[in-house]
Amino acid sequence: MKETEARAAEALRRLLENIPILHVEGIDAEAVSGDWVPDLIARLVVDGKRHLLICEYKSSGQPRFARSALLELRNYVAQRAPEATPVFIAPYISPVVRKMCEEKGVGYLDLEGNARIAFGGVFIERMVTDKPVVEQRELRSLFRPKSAQVLRAMLRDPGRAWRVTELSEISGVSLGHVSNVRTGLIDREWARASDDGLILSEPDALLDAWRDSYAAPAGERSSFYTPLHGSALEDAARSVLRVEDTRGRAAFASFSAAQWLAPYGRTGTHYFFADEDGLRKLQAALKLAPALKGENVIVTVPKDLGLLADTVEPAPGAICTSPVQTYLDLSIAGERGAEAADHLRQERLSWPR
Repeated sequence: MKETEARAAEALRRLLENIPILHVEGIDAEAVSGDWVPDLIARLVVDGKRHLLICEYKSSGQPRFARSALLELRNYVAQRAPEATPVFIAPYISPVVRKMCEEKGVGYLDLEGNARIAFGGVFIERMVTDKPVVEQRELRSLFRPKSAQVLRAMLRDPGRAWRVTELSEISGVSLGHVSNVRTGLIDREWARASDDGLILSEPDALLDAWRDSYAAPAGERSSFYTPLHGSALEDAARSVLRVEDTRGRAAFASFSAAQWLAPYGRTGTHYFFADEDGLRKLQAALKLAPALKGENVIVTVPKDLGLLADTVEPAPGAICTSPVQTYLDLSIAGERGAEAADHLRQERLSWPR
């Protein structure tokens, strides 16, 4: 038995031995043959009756790998062991894949402790709330600045089929990095490969995962006070933002961007992203003075200046962070921000299924 299969067998044994009416006679690895065979077969006695668990182990529990395993398990059970129970095993099985297993009538177990196996008079269900470190790391990698540039490009036109070279050119990211993003999207079934290129198949699921993993962009955040208000402030800001000068970029962000994209409720504080030169221009145009308290302008100079390349202009000079970026920033801005984010998503980020 391979080491990975041995770990899966041990996890399965520990789970089953906690059931008083169940006796584990053995958990065996099937011999390799030309035809598909399960990785493990658990031979059980339940209340005096024998029962089999037909198990397949995958080193990745991502949807793409899970789907093929579920098909193989269901076909094997239907043809060779109709009374047996199929079980999918992986290092970690996400809620999406757990639901997939339930819909297909397949039990599951992961090495983190999540499990659901039901047959006869036996029902086992366990849930672990935290994602494993490896899964968290993989998701963070998918949403890091360079990867995010690829995702933002795709979400601007989710129905488009993208070649890797096209994504590399438009996002300014290397071919190798784009290929890694492509693999991550396909493995999670958020995108599919077609003859014409890569197409987002589940943009909503992608955006949900991005939101859940999102943290404020790294950078320097400064608080200011401006004596300008209302239209005077907006006009002064737009005069700076509309200038077509690569030396000094700035954009409305967060609640301020949402006011132009999908107005929900005004806030007394105005938010901007800017580079260093853009910050200086805003300071001059808005008459900004540093404020330790009572601030009404927040300017962030992000380390990832790609945020300033992903902008829209809903009105002349009203340069705003894109709907996707604005949605992410609002989603972490407290209860009021979450409400504004939901409104923005309904208005600007609804895609046909």
